[in-house]
Amino acid sequence: MIKTREQLQEFISTIGPVDLSIAAEVERLHGQLTKPDGSLGRLEAIGAQIAAIKGNTRPEWEKKCAIVMVADHGVAAEGVSAYPQSVTIQMLSNFSLGGAAINVFARCVGCRLRIVDVGTNSTDESNLSIKYRRVSCGTQNILYGPAMTIYQALTAIGIGIETFLEEHKLGIDIFATGDMGIANTTASSAITAVTCNRNPSEVTGPGSGLNKEGLQKKIKVIEHALQVNLPDRNDPIDILRKVGGFEIGAIAGTILAAAAHRVPIILDGFISGAAALIATSLAPQCRNYLIAAHLSTEPGHGTILESLGLRPLLNLDLRLGEGTGALLAMPIIEAACRVLSEMATFESAKISQKLS
Repeated sequence: MIKTREQLQEFISTIGPVDLSIAAEVERLHGQLTKPDGSLGRLEAIGAQIAAIKGNTRPEWEKKCAIVMVADHGVAAEGVSAYPQSVTIQMLSNFSLGGAAINVFARCVGCRLRIVDVGTNSTDESNLSIKYRRVSCGTQNILYGPAMTIYQALTAIGIGIETFLEEHKLGIDIFATGDMGIANTTASSAITAVTCNRNPSEVTGPGSGLNKEGLQKKIKVIEHALQVNLPDRNDPIDILRKVGGFEIGAIAGTILAAAAHRVPIILDGFISGAAALIATSLAPQCRNYLIAAHLSTEPGHGTILESLGLRPLLNLDLRLGEGTGALLAMPIIEAACRVLSEMATFESAKISQKLS
């Protein structure tokens, strides 16, 4: 369990660079495959990135895993969401019964799905299909003070690390992030505003469907929360503890753990992006392990991707979360990898190459 900054830094020190020599080999391999140079566009770069992460020009792709972190937020009491806080628990049950969009998409792409309660406003732990690792029963209301203590922030990150390591023992070739938590776009907007040095009005959207009046109220709540808490832009743990969420911290932990084990990370939307800001601020080397699945309609998500230097694969006007965008991108990334192991070369297919 991560309990101190020193323990977290010790874990972060295990994250190594991707293998750029492997990426160069893949680029050469693409020049030998039965197609014009560059004709597969971004798929060629994706394949090279995956190969560089895994240190293999023919990366394996069989074992897919998505982890959905679920938690509640005290700031939900301020009416910053179109849905009441009770929906978080209701959706947790829906996940367990296989009825949510993420369940449908996981079945579509053959992805193992793990649901983790990292901090819902409940004491029930009776559902055997849910992994219960609550830091607390929701965060505190950031309108009046910090969302959590430093210890809780580190614990949330540690839970993310431990959950990934447990799943890694079962095998993970590719990993997708996911989230659920009423009011978590408020926390994500606050994190984005601080980390990317933007005004809350620039990075705050309607979330689950606020009207214009509701959106303005949400922006004012975030502005006030930042004035009350004064998070340190240069300290990601301080940002997380003052205006973040337990699921955001836990997702950041899974990103750190996946990078440490050389597993490619498919980022979902806005909440996962906020977690990536925390993770990459702690460990900049994580950046090369990230693939942006899609561009959310939440305005802050574009800001995050620009800050991380990531280009999304899809633009489907998604804003659901759960990991849905990440799973929709999986077949595209799989295709980029399978080309490397299954496509014929000019020589093996006895096809004349173009004149140089």
